[in-house]
Amino acid sequence: MAQSCAVNKKMINIRAGERIMNLLAAIQLILIIVGAGFFLVGSVGLLRFPDVYTRIHALTKADNLGLGLIVLGLLPGAESLAAACKMLLIWMLALIASASSGYLVARAARRRGSVPWSTQGETREK
Repeated sequence: MAQSCAVNKKMINIRAGERIMNLLAAIQLILIIVGAGFFLVGSVGLLRFPDVYTRIHALTKADNLGLGLIVLGLLPGAESLAAACKMLLIWMLALIASASSGYLVARAARRRGSVPWSTQGETREK
């Protein structure tokens, strides 16, 4: 009788562990799908927005958040702490690179005389 109780407790613990793993896998899947969605929104913004400044904004913000969510989704599945740190480092480098390249593109556009888009259809003076 005592042995069957111990077996039942082990089965309950195994089932609880499976539920936690299933929940973790579901959270990972949701984070990765939402991150991919942000990449899609950023790409649509690149195609749809009217000027270079709004396009840069859409692309850098959405892609940085999308990459961050994908990295967060992949972190629990990392093989080791070193692999997890590498993923975080890649994300940080992508943040720095996108901010720097966005700044450089906006500065080049401004030097060429690109005028920011206005909601009233009026252009601002240079």
